[in-house]
Amino acid sequence: MAVSANRLELLQIADAVAREKSIDRMIVIEAMQDAIQKAARSRYGAETEVKAEINPSTGELKMWRLLEVVETVEEYSRQISLEDARNRNDAAQLGDYVTEPLPPIEFGRIAAQSAKQVIVQKVRDAERERMYEEYKDRIGEIINGSVKRVEYGNVIVDLGRGEAIIRRDELIPRETFRYGDRVRAYIHDVRQEQRGPQIFLSRTHPQFMAKLFTQEVPEIYDGVINIRSIARDPGSRAKIAVTSNDSSIDPVGACVGMRGSRVQAVVNELQGEKIDIIPWTDSIADLVVSALQPAEVVKVVLDEQVERVEVVVPDEQLSLAIGRRGQNVRLASQLTGWDIDILTEQEESERRQKEFTERSDLFMNAMNVDEMVAQLLASEGFASLEEVAYVEPIEISSIEGFDEETAAEIQARASEFLEQAERERDQKRTELGVQDELYEIDGLNAAMLVALGEDGVKTVEDFAGYTPDDLVGWKERENGEVKFFDGVFKDFPVSREEAEDMIMFARVKVGWITQEELDGDTQDLDEEAETADDAEAQEE
Repeated sequence: MAVSANRLELLQIADAVAREKSIDRMIVIEAMQDAIQKAARSRYGAETEVKAEINPSTGELKMWRLLEVVETVEEYSRQISLEDARNRNDAAQLGDYVTEPLPPIEFGRIAAQSAKQVIVQKVRDAERERMYEEYKDRIGEIINGSVKRVEYGNVIVDLGRGEAIIRRDELIPRETFRYGDRVRAYIHDVRQEQRGPQIFLSRTHPQFMAKLFTQEVPEIYDGVINIRSIARDPGSRAKIAVTSNDSSIDPVGACVGMRGSRVQAVVNELQGEKIDIIPWTDSIADLVVSALQPAEVVKVVLDEQVERVEVVVPDEQLSLAIGRRGQNVRLASQLTGWDIDILTEQEESERRQKEFTERSDLFMNAMNVDEMVAQLLASEGFASLEEVAYVEPIEISSIEGFDEETAAEIQARASEFLEQAERERDQKRTELGVQDELYEIDGLNAAMLVALGEDGVKTVEDFAGYTPDDLVGWKERENGEVKFFDGVFKDFPVSREEAEDMIMFARVKVGWITQEELDGDTQDLDEEAETADDAEAQEE
């Protein structure tokens, strides 16, 4: 009867641990088997291979010694000869294992402690694996928990069946938590680390706000309203752009709710963070105007090549447009994804006057014309000598006070100046050692070759090693601020697509790739773009 009681107690322990740790009962039983095997090896010798088995139904424990079948026995505690093995089992072959029953053993204090450590470690590993499997697919969800402790500003959250952490930089500024407080946060990462799976939560992530709106606004949950972009200054201010798939539903009004009830619920959760809700539009100019509210915008000028927007506001609206410590314009820039420069009407007027003067001086000095002619050309919108030299003659002769003869003379002088400048640049290009074959790349001129030479490029092969970023520059966003790094062609109107075409032409020319491979890659990219467009259309 005593043996039966021990068996029953073994299964009861396994069941209790499995329930408490929310892991499979068999994992606990396997941990017990491993622990018994380890304890048995300490009794029979560490070199002995022991197998223990607990019957999951009855709790009966059996143990065997495992002996490997070999030709010549070197370790009698682990090996057995083929002849002896076949005396026990006629089918035994070299490399097989035969078993030899072992009697039950009494565990000493040290062996029992060692067995306990094995079980605890196995159960802990299983618990960690269960937690990782449970939460790895829940990234992007909002989860509720209670504060377990606060360590160095980081909040440890009890999720019931695991722990998570909200790092100090993922907490809304000035919010504090104490033991037992309820907390709601966004799961933004789940990672397997050396100390076990780590669940990272955030209350500052933009998608935390998106999920809160999804909970508060049924139209967002149902997919009628889409959140297109979010920009946050956690704890202070946020901007969110929304659009509706149903023209009869006002997306902004639906998010605000009756008397602001819906947006207020989100504001309360975010410690009073003010939220501007604006309608999304595919027109960047209109989106920027809405994003800069409550400031009024007089004029918007887009530079699509570098994704930069120049916004002109009334003089008295400048501080409102920029916001305290640049907050309003920074959030608008994050929301739209474009860099935004704010100018007052007076600043724009002064700049335009300066540009007008510079153009007039350029035309006067380059073409040797009087001030009135230069100012007429500048006032008509001519910004460069190239424009003057290569436009249709009628565009100049149609200017009041000009005739065909005057237009022809002006264009001839502009062309002569440009040709002289081109010769000088080509001479400098030669002095820099830049080879003539680079002229074969469509789009490159002498001025560009000088810039390349100053950057150390001498041959087509040198040029083939460039990336589009090297030529036209690139942007990096850090702490909400966008920094633009100039490329070699910073002073030339070259788009990223044109830069890429030049580089690929050079790579084909030097034999790095073939034209067939290039055409194939281009076709694949076009098909991927079409597939992406179709998928986006279906989502909408």
